[in-house]
Amino acid sequence: MAYIVDLRSDTVTKPTKAMKHAMVNSALGDDVYGEDPTVNALETKLAALLGKQAALFVPSGTMANLIAIMVHCNKRGSEAIVGDSCHIFKYEQGGAAHLGGVLLTTLDNKPDGTFELSDLERRIRGSDIHEPVTSMVAVENTHNYCGGKSLPLNWLDELSALCKKHLLPIHMDGARLFNACAHEQQPPSRVVRDCASVSVCFSKGLSAPVGSALVGDYHFIQQARRIRKMLGGGMRQAGVLAAAAIVALDEVVPLLELDHKRAFRLAKVIEGLFLKPFSVDVDNQHSNIVLVRIAASSQLTADKVLQRLAQVSLSETQGDCKTTDDEGVIVKGTAFNEKTLRFTLHREITDEDLWLAIMKITYVFKELGQ
Repeated sequence: MAYIVDLRSDTVTKPTKAMKHAMVNSALGDDVYGEDPTVNALETKLAALLGKQAALFVPSGTMANLIAIMVHCNKRGSEAIVGDSCHIFKYEQGGAAHLGGVLLTTLDNKPDGTFELSDLERRIRGSDIHEPVTSMVAVENTHNYCGGKSLPLNWLDELSALCKKHLLPIHMDGARLFNACAHEQQPPSRVVRDCASVSVCFSKGLSAPVGSALVGDYHFIQQARRIRKMLGGGMRQAGVLAAAAIVALDEVVPLLELDHKRAFRLAKVIEGLFLKPFSVDVDNQHSNIVLVRIAASSQLTADKVLQRLAQVSLSETQGDCKTTDDEGVIVKGTAFNEKTLRFTLHREITDEDLWLAIMKITYVFKELGQ
């Protein structure tokens, strides 16, 4: 037997006991008619938290982002400008084009998740009859592919000024918005202040089993509700899911800093190994995601490292790389690309789990790094 420390994603978490209790005892109604009191309570609570007028509960973050794009880009021939490593572009199957008829135009994301605002301004189109019409700009916060980076507030302020100049709405893919708020030590309403719409995920890092939400003004949410129905996202007694999301906001959001601290500890340990094949940008470690880069000159790949982390050798169990019950340890992670590993901390990773993961990662990295 082996003890598994699952660091693949913060989506692997299970609902808390309080969530399960709230789900079983939630007041219910038909949400398509707007009659589910628990969904209504969640939407009101989240809108107030983000300083917006209204919110809409939806099944997933991918649907939330697609709805936002379809509302903002509601004319044929529209385009949305996004970063080239953002979730909307990389991980949502081109849904904006396939389902929304919207062209996604990309800008190069910098390592901190931002892009050059001068490049953005040059790419804005609409005056030429031959070109599509730029109708929105989307950002991601925290930025997953860039290692959980929180977008700098001053950059968001400058982006807002530029978009206001060109009458462009900003949509924030805030799947891990509350991680960004924890890093910036700012309330959510400040971080999303200048965004016309925001998506928030309750099952990434917040331990709820299902659900995301869109937030914006009354008119935006009214249009979003129609598109949600068209996409098949209209749920009925959805309060059983919304109840868990309410608990997530109340009980899990305040604990996110612990995930950040554990992620920083892991990053520092990997950095302190001083192994040439592996590097971590500790100085820019913002949240719960740790990216490990493998040197281009190394023959190692992310997949090979993960395969080794999933194995338990006899020498490990005879040494210190085991639990107190003499179980071997397996660490699960994610390969972002051939030369990048991602480890994601979350609520279910305790200090003991972290220590076991550190022992295993240290053992394997030293073995492979010779």
